[in-house]
Amino acid sequence: MELLQQLIDFILHIDVHLAEIVNEYRTWTYLILFLIIFAETGFVVTPFLPGDSLLFAMGALIAGEHETGLNIWIMLIILIVAAILGNTVNYKLGSVLGAGVFKEKNKILKLKYYHQSHEFFEKHGGKAIMLSRFLPIFRTIAPFVAGIAKMPFGRFTYYNIIGGVAWIFALLLGGYLLGQIPVIKNNFELVIIFIAVVTFVPAIWAAVRSRFQPKKIEAIIEGEDTKA
Repeated sequence: MELLQQLIDFILHIDVHLAEIVNEYRTWTYLILFLIIFAETGFVVTPFLPGDSLLFAMGALIAGEHETGLNIWIMLIILIVAAILGNTVNYKLGSVLGAGVFKEKNKILKLKYYHQSHEFFEKHGGKAIMLSRFLPIFRTIAPFVAGIAKMPFGRFTYYNIIGGVAWIFALLLGGYLLGQIPVIKNNFELVIIFIAVVTFVPAIWAAVRSRFQPKKIEAIIEGEDTKA
């Protein structure tokens, strides 16, 4: 519970915490953010790490009046690489480990997350890899599901690169260009909450739908068991 409270505090005050990281680690901030983005997209057990809010806040911080010593274009390239590599690792893990890692009572690898991502993947096909970049939880699990489904690696990589570039560009440069506008700067916590709510709505909607589609979920489970 304490860990959850710390995570919520970090996200709500992410601009403050990022400023502290930059002040203490300076150019090592590039590596720290690389590892966070890589982990959030690369390991199916870390969907709780901040992604959208971190990118937006980092862009705003670099554009701020306080000198950070960080370059927005270097940060952009580093985080794009992190996002693409992360998804690639996640895909490979999915192809090796399979759907069995998701359990009904698992607190992190929840079975419902797999069902929601599987349904999203089935609906949108390869584009799900690209679209999921902008959806928390989905972006961590979608490449894993693609690996389980044995999606052709070349096709996966195509959508992975497009989605990774679009995601980092949109959020990091969005923060850089908009974060210093007075109304946004003076209400930054509300902006972060707004980003979190907007990006989590699809996941919440999918969770609600899944509660009313037990037969479809059972069919998916049986299908995966048959393939195994």
